Amino acid sequence: MAPGQTLAIIGETGCGKSTVALALLGLLSSPGRFESGEIIFDGRQLQDLNESEWRHIRGSKIGLVVQNPRGAFNPVLTVQKHLTETLHAHRSMSRREARNTALRILAEVGVPDPPFFMGRYPSEMSGGMCQRAAIALAICNRPQLLVADEPTSALDPSIQAQILDLLKDLKQSQGLALLLISHDLALVSEFADLVAVMYLGRIVEYGRREDILAMAAHPYTRALMECLPDMRSRRERLATIPGTPGGAGQLLGGCGFAPRCSLAEPACSEAVPPVQALSETHWAACIKVGSTREE
Repeated sequence: MAPGQTLAIIGETGCGKSTVALALLGLLSSPGRFESGEIIFDGRQLQDLNESEWRHIRGSKIGLVVQNPRGAFNPVLTVQKHLTETLHAHRSMSRREARNTALRILAEVGVPDPPFFMGRYPSEMSGGMCQRAAIALAICNRPQLLVADEPTSALDPSIQAQILDLLKDLKQSQGLALLLISHDLALVSEFADLVAVMYLGRIVEYGRREDILAMAAHPYTRALMECLPDMRSRRERLATIPGTPGGAGQLLGGCGFAPRCSLAEPACSEAVPPVQALSETHWAACIKVGSTREE
C-alpha cells in the first residue's frame, strides 16, 4: 500500500479479516501465532518485534479502529483520559498541550462540542460519537496507516455516510494509507482503490477496485457480486451462496470454496489452487479462472 491508498479486505463473517488486522498490529492472542510470511512496514520487518517495540508502532505509526468501538474503551475513563494517555505514551508534551491537542483532534473528527465531549464516559455516548472518538484515538499521533475494522457496521445509514466522509477527509489531509475491513460491497465499490477477497483464511482474488467489480474471476467473488440487491431486477428472491462456510481451524487440503462451488472438480480439493495472473494488477487463486471469465 502507498500513502493515500485504500485497500479493502472483503469476505464473509469468520473468514479471517479481523485476524489479519490483529496480526498486522502484533495483537494475536493465543493460540494465534505467526507461522510464515512477513509484515514489512516503512521498510522494516515487524513480525519479530518484541512487545516494547510493538508498543512504539501501535498508536504511533499504525492506528486501529476496532469493530466494536464502545467495547474498546475503558468504561471508567473519560474520552479526555483516553486521548491524553495515548498522546503521552508516544509524544513528549505537557498536560495542557495534550488537552489542547485532544480538543483539536475531536474537532477534526466532527465532534460538535469537544470541551463537553471530553468529559463523557463511553456509556454516555451514542454509537456515532463512540465511532468518532475511536477514530480520534486512532489518529491522534498522526499514524501512517489506519486499520479500520468494519468502521460503519453498527451505525445507521446517515451516520455511516458521515464516518466515510470523515475517513476520506483524513486520507486527503494526512496522507493516510487505509486498510478497510468490510463485508459491505457497496461501501467497498465507492471507497477502495485495491480489493482483496478472502475466503476461509486465504486471499482468493486481488486487484484494483475496477478489476474486481467489472471482471471478477474467482467463483466466490462472482457469487458475492450476485448476492447484491439490484433495484432494476424483478427477482422475487435474492441470490444466495449454497452451503455453509467451513469452521474455524478447519484444515484445508485444497480450495476452501470447493464444497460450495458449482464449477468444482476433484482437482480443486486435492491441492491449494495456484495464483493465476489475469493482468499486472489482478490475480485469482483458482484452476477454473479461464472458464469463469469466458462465461
